[in-house]
Amino acid sequence: MPEPVSEQKTLYVVVCAAGPASEVGTLVGLAQNRGWTVQVMATPAAVSFIDVEALEKQTSRPVRSQHRAPGDPRSPKADAIIIAPATFNTINKLANGIADNYVLDVVNEAIGLGVPTVVLPFVNSAYASRAPFRESIKKLRDEDVPVLIGPGSFVPHEAGSGSSAFDAFPWQLALDQVEERL
Repeated sequence: MPEPVSEQKTLYVVVCAAGPASEVGTLVGLAQNRGWTVQVMATPAAVSFIDVEALEKQTSRPVRSQHRAPGDPRSPKADAIIIAPATFNTINKLANGIADNYVLDVVNEAIGLGVPTVVLPFVNSAYASRAPFRESIKKLRDEDVPVLIGPGSFVPHEAGSGSSAFDAFPWQLALDQVEERL
């Protein structure tokens, strides 16, 4: 198991609109216990999946889902990023350089800057079997962005059975992987 972060570093936890999103506070807590300052960012669709108020209380930071207004404070610089749960849509857009929302804009730039980024998908087996998705995983891995899917990480569930996979979602695995990359 990786050692806790020795100096205060900032982890962006990017949450997408997938079932386990409602439990993203689990990842936030794990990261905070290891000494991370956590900034939660949510795709526009994910905002309705999460308890924004609870996450803001847990992190003492606003949940970001849109570009800040001029004069608003900036988020701290990311030392690492975890995208979890990452959706089919977000993974495909990210792999193809699409930045059509705040989160994708931030993460695309961070990857280009070399910020360690780990993707933990939550997709069903039908989505995972699609050629465009498999190609997106390859593209991200070719850019040194681990996508934690397959044996020993996240295993796609059968279509229509996602709620039965929430409890086994491997939050810890994403945190371990991002700390190994530092």
